Amino acid sequence: MLEIAAFLILFIGLTHSFLGERYLLIRLLRRDNLPHLLGSDWFTKQLLRFAWHLTTVAWWGLAAVLWVLSSPAAENNNIIIVVISITFLISGAFAFIFSRGKHLAWVVFFLISAISYYATLG
Repeated sequence: MLEIAAFLILFIGLTHSFLGERYLLIRLLRRDNLPHLLGSDWFTKQLLRFAWHLTTVAWWGLAAVLWVLSSPAAENNNIIIVVISITFLISGAFAFIFSRGKHLAWVVFFLISAISYYATLG
């Protein structure tokens, strides 16, 4: 059953990103009256896009956790922690790339990723 839930999460994440980009973000980002953050609306637009797609990344991380939990094994805890670490690594990359390093969430996401991964080594 958890495998089905994991696939549904993957599907809804893909649908969320694709349809959101195509029907919502593209129209929203064409507007010329968005707030100017850090001097222009470029950062605002990148932040909106980053936050929208970050939801999909988080959902896919949860799908991976459900998939791991679907088959009981002694090492599940470490696998789940690695999935969390990878999810935050990707989240950090998104934050860094979309904001060109200006949104400092990437620092925190990378720290969470590193600390989580380090916990599996001990």
